[in-house]
Amino acid sequence: MKFLGTINPEVISSLENTYLKKNFPVIEIGDYVKVGILIQEGNKERTQSCRGVVISTKNKGINLSIVVRYSLQGIGVERTFLVHSPRITNIEVVKKSKVRRAKLYYLRSRSGKSTRLKTRFTK
Repeated sequence: MKFLGTINPEVISSLENTYLKKNFPVIEIGDYVKVGILIQEGNKERTQSCRGVVISTKNKGINLSIVVRYSLQGIGVERTFLVHSPRITNIEVVKKSKVRRAKLYYLRSRSGKSTRLKTRFTK
């Protein structure tokens, strides 16, 4: 089967830009975020919030995803969110932290007060 031609990258980027969220904060590694997720229970929908530390980001543009680590009943949970998904209602940066690594996977082996990160103060 012969492919009729190549797809222009400008067409793809313009199509992706229609689905990007406009009111989106700048999220960096180490930020303490609150993510609102649409949950469907039966025929009702509600927003469930998840608060935790961003330990990694992946990809760019429409495929941007973040991994948020939070504690749930004393157990560490990591959840990956596709940022521009329609199931994500809002993302709010609660606190920014000062980190020196690109991925904070070392937080997996820590618990309690040792998981705290230094706060970064902005001007």
